[in-house]
Amino acid sequence: MTVFPFREAFIPYSRHEIIELCLADGKIAIADRQEFREFCQILAAYYHFKLHSCLEDLKFNFVPFNPDSIENPAREFPDGNLELQQREDSLIDTFESILKRANYYPISKKAIAKALLEDSLFDLKTEVDFDDFDRMICYCRGESIDIVKQKKWWLKTVERKVDVYRRVVLLIKFKSERHFKGKPVPTEELNFKPGKIYLYLYKNLSKLDIEFIFPNIEMSMTWKDRLLFGVPAIGAAVPLFLKVLPQIILITGVIVYLALGHQPIDELQVKEEDVRNIAPLLVAVLSLLVTLGGFAFKQYTSYKNKQIKFQKNVTETLFYRNIANNSGVFQYLIDAAEEEECKEIILAYYHLLTSSNPLTPSQLDYKIESWMAEKFNTIIDFDIEKPLKSLSEIQIVSQDLNKNNYSQKQVSLLQRDRQNRCHILPLSEAKRVLDLIWDRLFEYS
Repeated sequence: MTVFPFREAFIPYSRHEIIELCLADGKIAIADRQEFREFCQILAAYYHFKLHSCLEDLKFNFVPFNPDSIENPAREFPDGNLELQQREDSLIDTFESILKRANYYPISKKAIAKALLEDSLFDLKTEVDFDDFDRMICYCRGESIDIVKQKKWWLKTVERKVDVYRRVVLLIKFKSERHFKGKPVPTEELNFKPGKIYLYLYKNLSKLDIEFIFPNIEMSMTWKDRLLFGVPAIGAAVPLFLKVLPQIILITGVIVYLALGHQPIDELQVKEEDVRNIAPLLVAVLSLLVTLGGFAFKQYTSYKNKQIKFQKNVTETLFYRNIANNSGVFQYLIDAAEEEECKEIILAYYHLLTSSNPLTPSQLDYKIESWMAEKFNTIIDFDIEKPLKSLSEIQIVSQDLNKNNYSQKQVSLLQRDRQNRCHILPLSEAKRVLDLIWDRLFEYS
């Protein structure tokens, strides 16, 4: 038996490609190929309609939490309102269900905490206050390894292998405004709205940089950047100090003269004539202030430019990797769930259709995984129970298929015998069942 490494349930082919791959296998007769395509077509239409209701539920429950809404709310919900809590719970439950149907899997808080501790591709020190969140859900799909080039120190460029998530979905609900009143940043200056839900969808995101998608992230320089910033500052400060030392001595002499009299002036080697002459004193003070002020301004500007460069790098990178935000994430994930479910059902139905013997779920699961590995060099962890459950739920009363049959027995696309072996309807009957179900979706009379 083949032993596979770490695998995902995600099938890295489109639905149309899966259909053509099945037909190219040569096990379906040429005369039946068009009927197989029609079966797949009506199956996709059925699931498109079925998942549309999930999209409507998500959009409805998201209304009071949408930070981008431009419509006036029909009603306001106070904090702690029971209906508001129910809509939030329903939104989260449906959202997670769609993610799982689209073959996304959760990223643990441990993995996110690890990303915060390890060096990122941007060479930044980062911190995320997870206490700001009421809820946080983070899922991903598609793991791979990319080769990236990084500059080390000044001139040297090295290649680095980086683990990458092909898709990352983040949902966070911020705590109410009361929580942020004691924070250093005023509420009106926050990059988010307290009490609202934010959704983000990114592509090709390094595992080490996943913390950058959080809107409340705080960035600072690493020890290396602080060293590069501090050493030149100290180097520049030493000759500057030596340059202004005579002015410092002169000013010190004036202070000592005014406070203690003539005696200490000799020890400081300051002439009394210089002390009595106010003009050189003023020039010395002004020179000192200008020199020190200019140096401080230069170092502060250098620090701010470095910080801006960091933020620009992060912003540009995330901009080009962002797919959708907030309500736009719903449509993308619904489409992904529809694709994944149809691909799984098509693969399960095809292999049962072309098998010479009935198969148990475990036999069918192994057959599909082996077929994908041998034919297309694609390693997946096929979730067999999902498509089998879906096929068994697509059913109709037997009398609808045969008008001469007066029984009210339910006929499913898939049934299991006592040995747990799977049996499916022939292609023509399966297509007819789907066609009848589709015709009755809007029978309101």
